[in-house]
Amino acid sequence: MFVKTDAVQIEINPFVELDNGDVYCVDAKLGFDDNASYRQEEIYNFRDTTEEDPREVEASKFNLNYIGMEGNIACMVNGAGLAMATMDIIKLYGGEPANFLDVGGGASEKMVIEAFKILTSDPKVEAILVNIFGGIVKCDMIAQGIINAAKQVNLKIPLVVRLAGTNVDEGQKLMRESGLAIIPANNLDDAAQKAVNSVSK
Repeated sequence: MFVKTDAVQIEINPFVELDNGDVYCVDAKLGFDDNASYRQEEIYNFRDTTEEDPREVEASKFNLNYIGMEGNIACMVNGAGLAMATMDIIKLYGGEPANFLDVGGGASEKMVIEAFKILTSDPKVEAILVNIFGGIVKCDMIAQGIINAAKQVNLKIPLVVRLAGTNVDEGQKLMRESGLAIIPANNLDDAAQKAVNSVSK
């Protein structure tokens, strides 16, 4: 079953044995590989999005990895490891992350705009921290996406941006000249401190 359904998890817990020897599965948890959804159409047709966080459902439409949390500092990063580090360092400086949002290595300007729409749809969010390491995705493209997104959503909360990597100078120049109140950060520590300070005033 595990192989046939492209599962990532099949767990039966608990199961019970009756006095007569019959065995019953009382509960089970099954998880499936989203990358194989095209092969598992029958299984994916059972999906009930009303049982899911609507922000996570919306994010999945744009290939964004989003998990909502309870804090007030929204995070947008590229790469799961960088996302974990960003959330950890926000907590280190006394803040609370509002989400995990990974735009991935192939982020486009449209994905950045959609990410901002999702982040700002959370009424608890009081600041946004963007932490991007440009490799495949270039910092100037991300910067332009951030600028366009901030304008589209009419951003009113503090926006801290740390860019590093490919075309970082061009990206920083675009943000400086955007006319928006973007708070630049030199490194991850600087970004986290500025984000935490922006919501603790």
